[in-house]
Amino acid sequence: MTAAVISPTLPVLDVRGLTVGVRQQAGFRPILHDISFTLMPREIVGIVGASGAGKTVLSKAVVNWLEAPLAIDGGEVRFEGADILGLAAGDMRRLRRRVAYVGANPMGALDPTLPVGRQIVEKLMAVVPGSSRRESERRAIELLEAVRIPSAKSRFHDYPSQFSGGMMQRALIVDALITNPALLVADNVTQPLDVTVGAQVIRLMKELARDFDTAVLFVSSSLPVAREAASRILVMGEGRIVEEQATEALIANPRHAYTVNLVEQTPKIWSGGAATQPQATQSLETGSDREVVISLRDVSQIYRVKKRDSFAGVNEVRAVRDVTFDIRRGDSFGIVGESGCGKSTLMRLLSRLELPESGELLCHGGDIGKLRGKGLLDFRKRLQLVLQDPFGSLPPRTAVGRMLEEPLRAHGWRDRKVIRERVLKVMGDVGLAPELYEELPLGLSAGQRQRINVARALVLDPEILIMDETLSALDQTEQFKLLDLFQKLQREYDLTYIFISHDLAMVRKVCNRVAVMYLGAVVELAENERLFFDPGHPYTKALLSAMPVLETRRYQPEDCLLDGEPPSPIDLPTGCCFKTRCPLAFDKCDTISPSLMARGNRNFAACHLVTSQAAPPNSQSGGQPGPRETEYQSA
Repeated sequence: MTAAVISPTLPVLDVRGLTVGVRQQAGFRPILHDISFTLMPREIVGIVGASGAGKTVLSKAVVNWLEAPLAIDGGEVRFEGADILGLAAGDMRRLRRRVAYVGANPMGALDPTLPVGRQIVEKLMAVVPGSSRRESERRAIELLEAVRIPSAKSRFHDYPSQFSGGMMQRALIVDALITNPALLVADNVTQPLDVTVGAQVIRLMKELARDFDTAVLFVSSSLPVAREAASRILVMGEGRIVEEQATEALIANPRHAYTVNLVEQTPKIWSGGAATQPQATQSLETGSDREVVISLRDVSQIYRVKKRDSFAGVNEVRAVRDVTFDIRRGDSFGIVGESGCGKSTLMRLLSRLELPESGELLCHGGDIGKLRGKGLLDFRKRLQLVLQDPFGSLPPRTAVGRMLEEPLRAHGWRDRKVIRERVLKVMGDVGLAPELYEELPLGLSAGQRQRINVARALVLDPEILIMDETLSALDQTEQFKLLDLFQKLQREYDLTYIFISHDLAMVRKVCNRVAVMYLGAVVELAENERLFFDPGHPYTKALLSAMPVLETRRYQPEDCLLDGEPPSPIDLPTGCCFKTRCPLAFDKCDTISPSLMARGNRNFAACHLVTSQAAPPNSQSGGQPGPRETEYQSA
């Protein structure tokens, strides 16, 4: 790659008095008001704010990518000195070589019917006439390797469905960078990613800015994430820039009330704040006298996929490997790990959307794999899911009340008056106005839609709620509100939560126990305080070091941060599966796979460096306790 020649003294992007809104019959309704800022070569500027602040509209306006009914009502967007808003279509197409945009929906951004590499090559050949296919393929593979896609030459031919979310986001960055742009607009690119991949993406953007003079406009809903990436931050509220400061100065001394609120709502991990003691544990009994509601006993799941260039050969993907733990009544149990570690597969097993290849999954002592007929229907009522996507999970042409009535009707409710009373009660519990009963979800905010999903799960009065990345699509303010709502609902409904998430700050705030997964296996199982202040596995420490925070880090990224993707679950390495990425690996790790070792009461880690502490009361092992003995016989 050859760096573009750009004047280091002139701004790459100069926005002056930009006003954008919606043209309607009733007139013009502004969304952005008089926005002005500059962006210099090699500079990364962050834009933060809640949903509805206008961040995405601004990010598309600066690349001249607005569609009706959105329209620009005034101002200029000067790129390398020229106002791009008045450019003809042909000139704008040529400009696309110099300006790139990456959004927050990696899985929906590429054609699912074409290999990823082919799509990147076709873009390069379209915007750089005269490029040969061979040279374009070489350039694409070179960039895929630069963003740390493992086995880039092989993955070049894979389809989007074969990429994890983290790899897809990096592939989109390659798609954006293939023409060596002078300006990269990154709109919430780390929001759908786990913390380690997000940290790698931010590090990559810093390298691009440094090595290739690329200026980056980094849009984010998270102030800690923007802090990691940007040297200067613009805070947006209600379509206006309410504050602009150097990053560290803004965090240390926010001036505007809106910024002060953003800083105060950022969860604290290691210092002060409500997160120090998870609120979910305050009303719970301690010890093992609480009833076990879910038990996993050596649960494994294997998928068989056709080998490439083979007629009948198959590969075995070991998605979940020998997972064993208990979840007790009233728990807020967290399951964390990188993309592809097996979290979602475990969710499908817990909810009986799939049956395990081996092992037992018990609910109140009964094997859910053997449930049929009414027993299965009763289990569906007892355990409910709240999924990640607040937009795609709701039927757009069904009224809110009708959506919430359907589960009741499916479970035999017939009295219309009773059904309506139940639905309105639950809507009130989750903070939805009764006026929304007859409304369609179109036009509702992401937070309102996610409250509908929570209400749809609660309407049957379940015992267990599985939250699969439920908050990952929401901004920091909405997350803060919903976390408080979840804790209130747990008290009122006597709920047991299972949080599946890559957001460790959220897990710190609400979960009393946490399982850390790597390559399908649980590598650490610990109580909240022990996990965050004294992790027993190097992988857990790496996850904690990659967390974007506003406070002083307890673990430093340079000591712990992981590179690349985990090994393939098709071809697991011998010995410890984490050895290829572990800074502490030694000879024993090459040949022996560690089992979970006790680190005191109810805390375990699968690492050879763990010195097994005394077995809990009632352990019959007489030596170092195994995972099943320690977990199910602990006090």
